[in-house]
Amino acid sequence: MRISLLQPVIDRPGPWASVYADIAHSTEDAVKQQELTASATTAQLFALGADEATCGAVHEALLMRHEGESGEHSGRVLFAAHGEVVLDTPLPGPPATPFAAWGPVPRVTPFLAAVGDDPVCLVVRLDRAGADFAVLGERGTEDAGQVSGADWTLHRTASGDWSEGHFRAKVENTWEHNAGEIADAVRKAFEECGAEAVVLIGDARERHLVHDKLPEPLRALTYESEHGGRAPGAESALVDRDIAQVRAVQERERIAQVADRFRTGAGPGGKSAPHAAAGIPALVEAAREHRIDTLLVSPHGSDIARQLWVGSEADQLGVRGTELQYLGEPRPAAARADDALVRSAAASGADIVVVRDPERAPSGGLGALLRWTDADTADGARH
Repeated sequence: MRISLLQPVIDRPGPWASVYADIAHSTEDAVKQQELTASATTAQLFALGADEATCGAVHEALLMRHEGESGEHSGRVLFAAHGEVVLDTPLPGPPATPFAAWGPVPRVTPFLAAVGDDPVCLVVRLDRAGADFAVLGERGTEDAGQVSGADWTLHRTASGDWSEGHFRAKVENTWEHNAGEIADAVRKAFEECGAEAVVLIGDARERHLVHDKLPEPLRALTYESEHGGRAPGAESALVDRDIAQVRAVQERERIAQVADRFRTGAGPGGKSAPHAAAGIPALVEAAREHRIDTLLVSPHGSDIARQLWVGSEADQLGVRGTELQYLGEPRPAAARADDALVRSAAASGADIVVVRDPERAPSGGLGALLRWTDADTADGARH
């Protein structure tokens, strides 16, 4: 999940303007529509109580055109506070429901639901001489280095005499050696970047050689694309499609694993004691104690819009406003349960997983896997 992108929003006190906008581009009156959207949005924020400086910053941002925006419409989300737009980022498409909100915590849950889990993927473009690595994740595409194999001549000849046969054997051995070097580099890069899958791009024989030399656990997470290659200009839309499909598979599998762990209550290392929390009171307590390891959120649960009380600090939250006085917040404010818990969990380094499947989602739409429980603490004290 794109928690690092949201960190400036999570760490900064509010109140916050949250805007999910549908921006017109290629229609004849696109500029006029953009101006109307900006004016209507800022008027709505002002009516909700937003200060003039923040409304002005949002209005100016909504009038700007961003590079890479295409199609008739695109979605954008903006978070602004204290007269400054802190985050302005595109959505994968127009928002399901454009809206503007003003409140003590940012409305980040619809953003997380729109962008998905966004698993990290290691992309390896290879040939017989080496490979180039790139990491695709929440920060976009990043160069992750390269590896070069042995510099023997790597082309076979058509001659059939003994010396040429001996040379061809050396070439074959060089290919095998380079495949092993690339496979070892793939393993190291995979471990260093925290990827969840690998995509090999190159000629079939070279892909298969490298794939076969990977350690078995990594081999199971490695996919091959028959499109594209290492040479300049070898990229195509089909490569992007293959990578997107691999990341979609990883996202589904990861969400299923998290949901299964939540259902069984399994803790770190397969511990059988209940390491899951459900229900607003239990989740609030776990958030205040920084015990949430992974927060599960369903976009359509009955608890997500329930009212919680929050303070300026992320771990200042409670079911009742009077609880905040004991946490050092003299002026608590009301907020949605999903956004309050997302802010608190993310601030403590927890992961956030959006579970769209109603069959797998927690009852009420909110749940958590815990870092530890009271039972763990008691066991530690006994030992």
